Amino acid sequence: MNSKAIPFDSDALDSRRAIIRRSLDDAQEIEMIEAVWGSNPRFNDGVSYEFIRSEGRKFPASRCLVAASEFYIRNADRKFRAFRKDGNFFYLAAVWEPPMGDRPVSYRIITLDANSDVIRYQARHGAIIERRDAQKWLDFSVPEEELLLTPPAGIFLIEEILTKPVQTSMAF
Repeated sequence: MNSKAIPFDSDALDSRRAIIRRSLDDAQEIEMIEAVWGSNPRFNDGVSYEFIRSEGRKFPASRCLVAASEFYIRNADRKFRAFRKDGNFFYLAAVWEPPMGDRPVSYRIITLDANSDVIRYQARHGAIIERRDAQKWLDFSVPEEELLLTPPAGIFLIEEILTKPVQTSMAF
């Protein structure tokens, strides 16, 4: 299991990744387990839901965190990466679901309105939990509305990910 903060790829539905949550055996302990991204389609009319909107919702149980170094944005046929200007990794707020049938533990990312850095590319992004607030998210010591906030302007740099080689010189 990869315990490093790696890019979060929005094209990687059903991929496995480490999540951080409260232990089921001892609620005082925090554990890192592998989970599949997206809800179980067997229980959702054949559709897997990978995101859950934060607005008007409470998350009183099953909170988890997904460490990320950046997240990817798909805009038409172009792909971008959003990463913190300060170079730090962050957590994406998420909720986990227990294994059902043949599907292992899964998780969904909680979303909110995109901040001004990202809004030019997409309307929403994963809710960012700062590293200093990770424990607050996991132990429910702070209400959701105090943690699930659109990040301030200027926190992200956005770069296009070029999928085709760029020709830099000409030859005859």
